[in-house]
Amino acid sequence: MNDNLTLMTDLYQLTMMQGYFEANMHNKKAVFDMFYRKNPSNNGYAIACGLEQVVDYIKNIKFDKESIDYLKSLNIFKDDFLTYLESFKFTGDIYAIPEGTVVFPGEPLVRVKSSIMEAQFIETTILNIINHQSLIATKAARVSWAAQGDVVMEFGLRRAQGPDAGVYGARAAVIGGCNSTSNVLAGKMFNVPIAGTHAHSWIMSFKDELTAFRTYANIFPDRCILLVDTYDTLKSGVPNAIKVFNEMKEKGIHLKNYGIRLDSGDLAYISEKARIMLDEAGFEDANITASSDLDENIISSLKQQGTKINVWGVGTNLITSSDCPAFGGVYKLCAEEVDGEMLPKIKLSENPDKVTNPGVKKIVRLYDKATNKIKADLICLDDEVIDEKEDLTIFHPINTWKTMTLKANEYYTKELLQPVFINGECVFEKRDTMEIKAYCEKQKESLWNEHKRLINPHILPVDLSLKLYNLKKEMIDNIRKNK
Repeated sequence: MNDNLTLMTDLYQLTMMQGYFEANMHNKKAVFDMFYRKNPSNNGYAIACGLEQVVDYIKNIKFDKESIDYLKSLNIFKDDFLTYLESFKFTGDIYAIPEGTVVFPGEPLVRVKSSIMEAQFIETTILNIINHQSLIATKAARVSWAAQGDVVMEFGLRRAQGPDAGVYGARAAVIGGCNSTSNVLAGKMFNVPIAGTHAHSWIMSFKDELTAFRTYANIFPDRCILLVDTYDTLKSGVPNAIKVFNEMKEKGIHLKNYGIRLDSGDLAYISEKARIMLDEAGFEDANITASSDLDENIISSLKQQGTKINVWGVGTNLITSSDCPAFGGVYKLCAEEVDGEMLPKIKLSENPDKVTNPGVKKIVRLYDKATNKIKADLICLDDEVIDEKEDLTIFHPINTWKTMTLKANEYYTKELLQPVFINGECVFEKRDTMEIKAYCEKQKESLWNEHKRLINPHILPVDLSLKLYNLKKEMIDNIRKNK
């Protein structure tokens, strides 16, 4: 939440910068891609998130006097390099996939073209921001899918990995699918809905449960959600809640946004019994909210059991993405200026998944015209053009015998990478968080259901264009020949 994140970087970024500076390479142009290799939580897709904070970071890069003094005190950096840093700022180009877009492994989420020193320096912070927020947005998308249209509240602030993770994680969760957050600061900063009830301590601080419920109802008649499991859910909590709801009706209070919250026990059984009790008392529209260490798998299981819960408060397992705590995004050099010409670069590895795609690239999304669903994504070189009036055959980048032909005029295309900075000038248009959320919902609708299922989702094809495939193969062959 600090505007100036300049020193939030790894030391080796700064030592490499000094190396480029001393080797007189600091003005050489380079292109880097930020991408990830595997969907989190074994999901069928991910949600791109965090770009707004990246933009703020880039705009506010500044080595102020305090920063320079600190770096000088390390006795690592030379005076001429530190003097250079005093006027350092980003002057290159950044293209990125808009927040809320569904994305897939191998696709550049961010493409940076600038001096190699500038591009190298911003690596760590871009990864930190995009990795975390994309992870939480993806987890939220899984949770909301499991909830099948029910309201989902993000409740994770107290278990988040620090203030920034709590605040920006809440924003990412709302973008990914949550309807609200309990985080008041996030609500203020990002203009998103906030929601909450009360704690067990509220009940325990009164002489009895009924008095606690009555007091809360008098103070908050328009949002009266009563926590009913402090003592005995079905014998005490729900009956006392019903008694208070009846008293509110007798006073002429129009009940809305009201109900009970369950935070322990067999949620399927208790919610079913509580629903019967509420319905028999005439409160058919009362909500049944549940919390208690929920995640998408528990919610899905409860839904299969016929639970009567219709509002979900999801905390720890969402805000920490507890089953998959890291997104795994990487930042790799893909092109470099040599003798005034931008040449592709490739990284080889004993692990085939870690071999990078060379060159300056773009992502073309291929949609089915009849359904507006995504058929495939194609990673191309930036100068390639796809003619929608012609048949297009694409193939798996490893198992090349696996092909798909899209018939002319039965598909349409959309390029995903959009300009964010051009020659150091910000061209990014900030959007309201709820607008991004609405966009994300449409993005998820563009996926087929088999790509959204929680277990063993179908993997959408992400292929390389023939031109990029041939370039990659040629570069690998040349490197092997010259070993």
